[in-house]
Amino acid sequence: MSRAGHDLKVTVEADGGARGNPGPAGWGAVVREAATGEILLERSDAIGVATNNVAEYQGLIAGLQAAADLGATEVDVLMDSQLVVQQMSGRWKIKHPGLRPLAAQAAALVRRFRAVTWTWVPRERNRDADRLANEAMDDAARRG
Repeated sequence: MSRAGHDLKVTVEADGGARGNPGPAGWGAVVREAATGEILLERSDAIGVATNNVAEYQGLIAGLQAAADLGATEVDVLMDSQLVVQQMSGRWKIKHPGLRPLAAQAAALVRRFRAVTWTWVPRERNRDADRLANEAMDDAARRG
């Protein structure tokens, strides 16, 4: 972890989606410096054919990995997926067997940070990650 005085608190904005469910899918993730809102990293990827929920989890995993790569110690996760936010915060059970390994991968990343908070936000407050996810879905559709 970081030395005292060098703690990095970030906000991870993540999104994912599919055109059709399942359909051409992609995700986007943005990591911001929490105090200033400055974008530190943006990542996105087309993942072929998948469901919305799989794409959402992949965006979350990428955002958490990016935060870890930057050396963050505290993370505020903002997503417009109520399912992912409620499942990762422990309020909802993960019933779909296909999501369990993704949730486990995200949980393993969460353990690398001192603190993680989970916040559901409306899509309008998740614009950058939504834009990246849509660009990735466009890529997936072109490749498909």
